[in-house]
Amino acid sequence: MSSANYNLPNDWELRWSRSRNLPYFYNRITSEARWQAPEGVNPSVILAFQKDYESQHQHQQDEQIGATAQQSEGVKRVRVSHLLVKHSESRRPSSWREVTITRTKEEALKRLEEFQAKIKAGQSTLAELAATESDCSSAKKSGDLGFFERGQMQPPFEKASFALKIGEMSTPVWTESGVHLILRTG
Repeated sequence: MSSANYNLPNDWELRWSRSRNLPYFYNRITSEARWQAPEGVNPSVILAFQKDYESQHQHQQDEQIGATAQQSEGVKRVRVSHLLVKHSESRRPSSWREVTITRTKEEALKRLEEFQAKIKAGQSTLAELAATESDCSSAKKSGDLGFFERGQMQPPFEKASFALKIGEMSTPVWTESGVHLILRTG
């Protein structure tokens, strides 16, 4: 994944932030690191890099899935990313995307199922869709919620998260916040 693959200026490269689980730009000469694309660089290269990175690291996730033969009761903490679609009856029917959410529960589910179909068809990743479509503020981290233990999330969300294997995505999960797709990443 060299900078030449993404049409970046010679001094710039794309790197992966493990702490934020997001790509960033790094200047090899000045040691400057930034989230925004350098001047003259199309910001869409971030999505291309992210897709390439996820593809290259999928085999590592596959190995982790095989190594995670533990029962869900024995797992002490999990890491997940999610995509949330709120509806008018959600606990807080507003988001960074919409001041007032007016869609019905049925419309929210239909929207989420469309995203699920795109992911299953390989047209997009959960991270890509969460970054632009999720009604949760975790969108700025491509849906990543980090690690959490039991008792920290709403019960249906927690139950679904701990039942997943690493690399596995849930079916739609309903909580007071709305309807979620959950991807276990750790």
